[in-house]
Order: sequence, then C-alpha cells, then structure tokens
Amino acid sequence: MTPTLSFESPETIQTEALVIVAYEDGAPDSPAIAELVRGELTGKMFDPVLLHRPPGLAARRLLLIGGGKQDAFGSAELRKVAGAALRFLKGKGIREFVFVPAGNVSPAAQVAAAAEGLLAADFETDTYKTDKKEDKRIDRVAISAAGADLEAALRRGVVAAEAQNFARGLINEPANRLTPQNLVARARQLASETALEFEVLDEERMRELGMGSLLGVAQGSAEKPALIVLRYRPAAAAASGLHLGLVGKAVTFDTGGISIKPAEGMEKMKYDMAGGAAMLAVMRALAERKPAIPVSAFIPAVENMPGSRAQRPGDVVTSMSGKTIEVINTDAEGRLILADAITYARRQGCTHLVDAATLTGAIVVALGHHNVGVFSNDAVFQERLLASARECGERMWPMPLDDDYKDQLKSLIADMPNVGSRWGGAITAAMFLKEFAESTPWVHLDIAGTAWLEEAKPYMPKGPTGVGVRTLIELAMQMV
Repeated sequence: MTPTLSFESPETIQTEALVIVAYEDGAPDSPAIAELVRGELTGKMFDPVLLHRPPGLAARRLLLIGGGKQDAFGSAELRKVAGAALRFLKGKGIREFVFVPAGNVSPAAQVAAAAEGLLAADFETDTYKTDKKEDKRIDRVAISAAGADLEAALRRGVVAAEAQNFARGLINEPANRLTPQNLVARARQLASETALEFEVLDEERMRELGMGSLLGVAQGSAEKPALIVLRYRPAAAAASGLHLGLVGKAVTFDTGGISIKPAEGMEKMKYDMAGGAAMLAVMRALAERKPAIPVSAFIPAVENMPGSRAQRPGDVVTSMSGKTIEVINTDAEGRLILADAITYARRQGCTHLVDAATLTGAIVVALGHHNVGVFSNDAVFQERLLASARECGERMWPMPLDDDYKDQLKSLIADMPNVGSRWGGAITAAMFLKEFAESTPWVHLDIAGTAWLEEAKPYMPKGPTGVGVRTLIELAMQMV
C-alpha cells in the first residue's frame, strides 16, 4: 500500500471511510457532524468515533479520530493520529479510506507526515505466520490535499517511511535467517538496486587493517564477520567538503558471549543489529533523495557467541587505532565493534560521524522507552541532529559527556577497559566511543530503549520501530 493524493472536496469523496481529526477543544467544522457526535466525541488523543452513512458526505463511514489539544497538534501528533486511524480501520476489516490531514504546519508538511504515519502503522511483524488474516489489510489510502508541491511532499514522506519499514523488516528477522553474511547479501542487493557503491571487508582484510577489537567479538561464532560499507556520492562535489559517516552496530545475535545473558528475553537479542539496519535504511532513502554531500555508511556485522574460541573476560585486544582494550565484560561487545568501525570511517575521510547502537541497558534506566540517548563531542553538530529529530517527530534527549566520567575507564593492564563502573553505564559507554572519534565531530545515539516497542501503541504494532531513520535522512539532507 502506497498513499496517493486526492484533490476532491472531502465531502464528495466516495470511499469506505473518511477520516477527520477532532480536537478536545473544538467541535467539528460541520454542524451536522457536531450534532451527530454530541456526547460521544472527546477529542482525546487517538479516541475514535465511527459513524455509518454520515449525512452530507459521499463516504460510507466517517471516522473522527482524537487529536488532543488543537494548538499542540503538529507534525509529530499528525503522524501518530494517521497511524492510529489506519490501525483502527484495519482492525474493522475496512480496506480503503481517505485521510484528511490537519495541524499547525504547512500543507506540504501535513502530507509528508501523514504518509509517514500511515505507512509506519501498516507494518506488521507476522512475516513467518502461515495463518495471516488477509481480510484485515489496507489496500488503498488517499490523503486529501489542497496546495502546491504536494506530490513532492508525498514522495518525501513515502521514501522516509519505506526506509523506516525496511529497517524494521531487517530487525524483525530471526538470527538464523539474518546472519552477518546474510546481512552482507541484503546490503549488496540494496546497492545493486540503487546508485550506491558497495564494499565489504572480510575477516582477512580486517585482520590486515588491525581491527582486533571487532574481530575479538566475532571469534566465538562460526558465522563470519564483515564490515559493510555503502557510499553515496553526489553528482557534484560539495564546496563545504563535508562528508557524513554513519556507523551502525549490527550484532545479528547477542548471547553476551562468555558473560552470557539470562535466558529470559534473550530471543529479542536479534534486535541488536537495529543500528546497522537503520544505517542501511538511511542509505536506501538517500540514494533517491540525493543530498548535496557524500554520505558513507559503515556497518560492522558480527554474532556474539560463547563458542570454544570466544574471547574471555580479561583478554586484551588491540583496536585499529592502536589503543589496547581490556575486555572486562564480553556482553559489552557493541562498543568494541563500533570502535574499529569509527576509526575506519575517520580514515575514509568522514568529517562528521553519527553512530547508532542498541548499546546499553543503562540508557533504558535513564530514559525509559521514550527517548533516544544522545551523546556528542561537538555541541553544534549535536544541536543540528536534535533539530532534525524535532522536525521528524523522533524524541531524543542530550546526555552529559563530561571528562569526569573518563576516570571510570582505567585499566591496570591496557589503555582502557571496555566497561566502567555500574553507575552512569550509558555515559561511560559513550565515553569509550568518544576515544575513537577523537577530534572528529561525532554524535552517538543509544537506541537500546527505543528500537523495540514492548507493547503495541494505537499507531504502531509491538516490535521493531526503525528509530533514527527519519532523523538521519533529514540530517543528511540539511548538511550542505
């Protein structure tokens, strides 16, 4: 299902259902509709009122979906309300509808946000179910529109949402279906379908480059590791000389290694490649959006297993940067593979770096499941990314990265350990990565609490979220 535009007056559109946003502090524009829903319509966020054969409308049904306070209804709220409407109607077996966007933003922004919300809501996690309910699917959705340049806005929204869903599809794959080498194949296919350049560094090449930190994580698994590289180059070189590097953690399954995780919930550790999936998805979108600057993605793909060759607590590895690392906890593996990928990205000429990783449980303790933790060594670059997040409706929160936290990263035997103390674990993990970013402007996104939705929302099913994709597309497009 791909949304289309309808330029008809909403009252005259013949459809199974017409969807209109209703607010807590304002009656529907139509007096007839206002009279019909008197006493039923609260306007509270996501509250639905479904009317059959509404008078004065050509639609067979009218869905009034709550949008909360009218003055607080912007793009972020519109995305969610559009998604909630789709999931509500899908559950009722309705196959097509027209959505009338609203909000305190331009018509173009409304159309893009509505498209993103509708497509994100239509994603399902039942890939391997054999008894899918085919009667509950959406075949067609149109967005009621009036204004200029709306086709381009619709396309922007579709590209972003399809990229987000691409990431979610990868994250949803079980680890026996998506090994590091399977991820390589997916990336190669993506590159073949777009104008992206593709490269993969195999185990031998990584060893030649001295990526001991990354290879140490991979050595306990029979699955071969890889460093996937995708590159986008603009037709004309940007005068600014900027080159954005995107680094995504892709641990296709994480047992914790020798420091093995508890059995409960371990099945979800297939999602430990959500950062890598997000970066592949961003590159997919940028191949069409064509930013003004070159963008390269670096995805270290490994499996963290407790095999007979697995690294042990107390082992010392040498990273590509030359820094030595004492492995205190083999379950703190994400930062080890990111360290070498960040170093490689810097040596490939990236002037700005963003990494995304399901890195720490500590970020969930700090921020719950609502905000991505954001860490940076550059206030200007961090604010640029946060501005992109606000524009895209993705909730991110800046975290401290003071030098005091570095005191926790001291080893008797090596340059640094891979973990600090129990306190401020998300911060010390970011501080570890900062050592490898060095002077390059860098932002770290800890998405451990936001990459997987533990409970279904009215606008999104339980499962992978594809968080960060929309923000990073916007960031790349804004850098010139």
